[in-house]
Amino acid sequence: MHLGKTIRLERIFNRNTGRTIIVPLDHGVTVGPIEGLIDLRETVNRIAEGGANAVLMHKGLTRCGHRGAGHDVGLIIHLSASTSLSPFPNAKTLVASVEDAIKHGADGVSVHINLGDESEREMLKDLGRVASKSNEWGIPLLAMVYARGPKVENEFDMNMVRHCARVGEELGADVVKVAYTGDPESFAKVVESCCIPVVIAGGPKLGNDKGLVQMVHDAVASGCAGLSIGRNVFQHDDATGLVKTLNQVVHHDMDVEEAMEMLSNGGTRK
Repeated sequence: MHLGKTIRLERIFNRNTGRTIIVPLDHGVTVGPIEGLIDLRETVNRIAEGGANAVLMHKGLTRCGHRGAGHDVGLIIHLSASTSLSPFPNAKTLVASVEDAIKHGADGVSVHINLGDESEREMLKDLGRVASKSNEWGIPLLAMVYARGPKVENEFDMNMVRHCARVGEELGADVVKVAYTGDPESFAKVVESCCIPVVIAGGPKLGNDKGLVQMVHDAVASGCAGLSIGRNVFQHDDATGLVKTLNQVVHHDMDVEEAMEMLSNGGTRK
């Protein structure tokens, strides 16, 4: 692997555990300036203080989120977008380049693909091109791959998710983000069929701390390399405490009951 890519991956992944906590903050393009994304510097501060490995955002937000102080955190620039106002919200288009990301100081880039959508071929073409360019520059690529389209009955079905992970792997991504299948046994089959790190998405806001912690715990137990979860983290009343707790689950295999006790103490272990 390109040494530059290896070094940058170590800014996104914990080099001791090989796992990561990524917090996406790219939702504004899709749904507007929702709670948690108004004061971006404060949000990034809280996430970084909790010990997240990286945040993910569109190129224009780096000027709003750069702090110049505080805890360090990796930066992934998201290259594709669509809005909820579009008649085709699942059709993602490239809105930035790998070179843009490098100029903004990124440690990695990401692209979103919805398999099964009518515009799938364009998204796959974009993924292939970005993968080639990322490899050329030594920039890690995270592919967010979901099954969403007329033929998709259940996007959480194990075989659907395995297919998503395999597409990211085969088209050149370094990390793939997929939906969690709902249980560690089936998700283990997703992980074992993919030779690159797999991280889970968080989905809609759960409003249930234990459900979130349990999902992360079970995913990691199945061999998952960590998480890439947005709203369930940055909209939490105590985002710093939650990230500190998830750090223990992801990087230190803390069990669910101990993690819930830690979270009730603001992310502090007794």
